[in-house]
Amino acid sequence: MLRAAIVAMLVAMLPSLARAQSCSFSVTNINFGLIDTLSATAATATATLNINCTGGVLRILVCPHIGAGSGGATSAAARQMVSGANSLNYQLYSDPGMSVVWGSYAWPYASRPPVIALPVLIGNASGTATIYGRVTGGQSTVPPGTYLSTFSGSQLEFRYQNDLLGNSCNTGFGFTAPSPTFTVNATVPANCLVATQNIDFGPKGVLDANVDATGQVSVTCTPSTAYTVSLNGGTTGGTPTNRKMSKGAERVTYGLYKDLARTQPWGDAGTPGSTVAGTGTGAAQPLTVYGRVPPQTTPSAGVYTDTVVVTITY
Repeated sequence: MLRAAIVAMLVAMLPSLARAQSCSFSVTNINFGLIDTLSATAATATATLNINCTGGVLRILVCPHIGAGSGGATSAAARQMVSGANSLNYQLYSDPGMSVVWGSYAWPYASRPPVIALPVLIGNASGTATIYGRVTGGQSTVPPGTYLSTFSGSQLEFRYQNDLLGNSCNTGFGFTAPSPTFTVNATVPANCLVATQNIDFGPKGVLDANVDATGQVSVTCTPSTAYTVSLNGGTTGGTPTNRKMSKGAERVTYGLYKDLARTQPWGDAGTPGSTVAGTGTGAAQPLTVYGRVPPQTTPSAGVYTDTVVVTITY
């Protein structure tokens, strides 16, 4: 009878012991730095959740519910940072493999926060947890800018409870601590990529008439990024219409042009008006390079080549 009475008294005390606990939280900011949205490679960063509890006499379970953030979310896989009307997708995870989304019972997606168990201590207890962040690669349609999402107020519900009162973070059960504030940010810089297709004039026995061929410069720039494309004078440093293909000391003169009629030479900044300008869209923009070998004295037979450097200025 005495043992039963003691057990009954201890059980009756559990709610009051839990109420005596008090926990506080802080979270460091997540800064992804510079994001190359033209790359398919993801960018990652982490934050640290710091937990400090007092008055604990049994193990404390913590449920740090994290919502969508001020940038919102379009799916369980895509929270968003925003810059004006533009958005950049990212996500927060509870595991280093970044397969388990860190969520909240209060948002419309199925993910929940991890259950964090603090050690059994009488008095104070503390711990940390890592929040893993990833910006997905290949977001080429995102314009340059500084992107931000803020977590504060209703976006966070950091709850705690005695482990005898439950062991799940699927609901809003537990005592609520004052919400910390943290931010997630990234910077998308202007960027351009270039790819080329060679010009092959093919075989020609006697250079007594125009020989025409085309190549291509493909430019991919972040949206709204203004750029110019210039072509240098080749290995021998010729002018746009007087470049030289070489075989040893022998030469074949040729020119590169912006138009099908071969009336607009394509050169570099040293020849005013000879570059090609454009504005990025995030998609590849193909630019045709029109080549012409004019009539000239025919050198000895062989393969004649030249290398032209393509420069994108943005």
